[in-house]
Amino acid sequence: MTVIRTTTLLGVAAGAALAVPGVAGLHPRLSRRLAAAAAPTLADAAPSRTSPEAGVRVDRAPDGSGWHIEVRCALTEGRRALDIAQNVHDRVGAAVISHLATLDAVEPVTVEVTVTRIATWHDEHEPGRTSPGP
Repeated sequence: MTVIRTTTLLGVAAGAALAVPGVAGLHPRLSRRLAAAAAPTLADAAPSRTSPEAGVRVDRAPDGSGWHIEVRCALTEGRRALDIAQNVHDRVGAAVISHLATLDAVEPVTVEVTVTRIATWHDEHEPGRTSPGP
């Protein structure tokens, strides 16, 4: 039996979502941002950087029959949000299914895409900015 690691699926999903034209970045859930803010580190002097995987959540389906993936993304302006979100949905689903197939673990995958904001040109070109803010 192949062990499927959710951390690997997080990376696969994040990479697929970030490769979609019009995706400015992945946006973590509020609970993850609050947890990070409540846990100060020695690197507090450095700019805050969030891993792309923080904007993705991977869970087993409630009945155990597959995977549910939630992607929270910020989009660039100038394109239709619906088109970008549909593209993220399709690419993440295909990437995860392909990854599972390489492990001989083909299971159903559902993907949910949430657009958290539209990043403006100013946000994308702000010096030192690595991920979309609140």
